[in-house]
Amino acid sequence: MGKISDESFKPSNVSPDSENGEKSEKTIIDTKFRTKEIVKKGSKLGKYSDLIVGKKGILALLKYELITSLFSSFPGALGILLRGIFYRLLFKRVGRNVNFGKNITIRHPNKIIIGDNVIIDENCMLDAKGSTNEGIVIGNNCFIGRNSILSCKNGDIVLGSNITVGFNCELFSASKLIIGSDTLIAAYVYCIAGDHEYNTVEKPIGSLNAVSRGIIIEEGCWLGSKALILDGVKIGKNSIIGAAAVVNKDIPGYSIAIGIPASVVKSRKES
Repeated sequence: MGKISDESFKPSNVSPDSENGEKSEKTIIDTKFRTKEIVKKGSKLGKYSDLIVGKKGILALLKYELITSLFSSFPGALGILLRGIFYRLLFKRVGRNVNFGKNITIRHPNKIIIGDNVIIDENCMLDAKGSTNEGIVIGNNCFIGRNSILSCKNGDIVLGSNITVGFNCELFSASKLIIGSDTLIAAYVYCIAGDHEYNTVEKPIGSLNAVSRGIIIEEGCWLGSKALILDGVKIGKNSIIGAAAVVNKDIPGYSIAIGIPASVVKSRKES
């Protein structure tokens, strides 16, 4: 397989305005989407296939079950070798020299693209679940740390190239989560591109619509350990977010922001 270029990591449903950092309008996600795979009529096998495999048909189900059952927990260097050979049969596209750790959870792998020289450590989750989304794209030379979760709820997650995601992170998208190249994400960071409506007290929040405006983190940023990035936020390029900061509003490029809620304390352009 030839080298995958960075142009491969631009999903067709991300508009030019979005790529330039313009926020999209709020996406409303009907609460039925959260449970429809479980409560809808049909066989248990059909529900499992819709929720986990993402493709209809017994052949797709058998291929998924066979490959994951045989190789998911296979130990040592041989396990890495075997997963590198057989896991690419599940995904939409996999580049060269991709290493899969043990016990990775994969959902809707037909909507996941992985670039060259990527490492996905043990116990990670790649969940591209959704009915109309494009899924997950991981660019070249990325590292996804142990126990980290990339989770879609009918949204898209796009990681550029040369990105490090530390262990125990969660990247969630109910519309879009775009992270620019050369970004460093420390351990326990949460980027949550989704929210709930809460404009009425007459109904439980759990019965109201889930909503999402998306998150854009531009290139060259550093998110400190346990930082929390909330829905609707844009972080400008080459910014630093301090440890345990809660970012609930836009951060200009070249900024250093800390605190709860996060505020800019310095520009990196200052001498």
